[in-house]
Amino acid sequence: MTIDQAGGAESSLTLGTKQPLAGRRVIVTRPRAQAAEFVNTLEMSGAEVIEFPTIRITNPDKPEELHAAVQGVDGFDWIVFTSVNGVERFWRELRRAGRETESIAGISFCAIGPATAAAIGREGGVAELMPDEYVAEAVVEALSARSELRGARILLPRAAEARSVLPDSLRERGAEVVEVAAYQSVPDAAEADRVRALLDRSMVDLITFTASSTVRNFVHAVGVDIGDALVASIGPITTATARDAGLPVQIEATEYTVPGLMAAITRHYAGASG
Repeated sequence: MTIDQAGGAESSLTLGTKQPLAGRRVIVTRPRAQAAEFVNTLEMSGAEVIEFPTIRITNPDKPEELHAAVQGVDGFDWIVFTSVNGVERFWRELRRAGRETESIAGISFCAIGPATAAAIGREGGVAELMPDEYVAEAVVEALSARSELRGARILLPRAAEARSVLPDSLRERGAEVVEVAAYQSVPDAAEADRVRALLDRSMVDLITFTASSTVRNFVHAVGVDIGDALVASIGPITTATARDAGLPVQIEATEYTVPGLMAAITRHYAGASG
């Protein structure tokens, strides 16, 4: 089956007044603390949702690295945030240092995706830059178009297991990049037996993945035999991880956000029932 791609997130709820996911059983692998809005939107579209958070967000093994980065934050020109978790963990450490957002007003913030930008806003900051595409190449091009990267000091607080493409690309442009693990994703297979039983009985219609880590931990917990269930991915990196692991992907978002993923799912099932 070919990938079904959506043109944007504007149709992320339903098309018209119908419920294109009525009668569909959908697995959500996103961490429970971050899944509420996605789950609610799926349910509004008629789905029966099974929450199977395959990862938990925890403190990094070396929390002192983020502490040290925050202590020296005034020396950075940019802070690039790649996720809501990175934003929340950075500001938590900033407050522990006795500082508020106003104290770092001279630093520019770059956000990867609207949810990350919104998280910065909740902390009282403003994302001065949000690339149109949520991939490393687009981030580098957007930053270089905004300011001279050679000699720029850039802080990158993110997941411990994050890929090296972004910092490596920034360094190739002459930037001085400080990577710190603000958090880490650890496996959570508490519901694995239940999910495996549902898959064995062909009682799952769709499995959703919002990050490569959710794919890897799903496969580790329940394997790649998913019967007739379809797979929906938030974007090409997650899709590649799934396919490399042996999972087919039939639905992929073109806007690499949860609303974009919901739009792709909605379009796929609306088309299938039309």
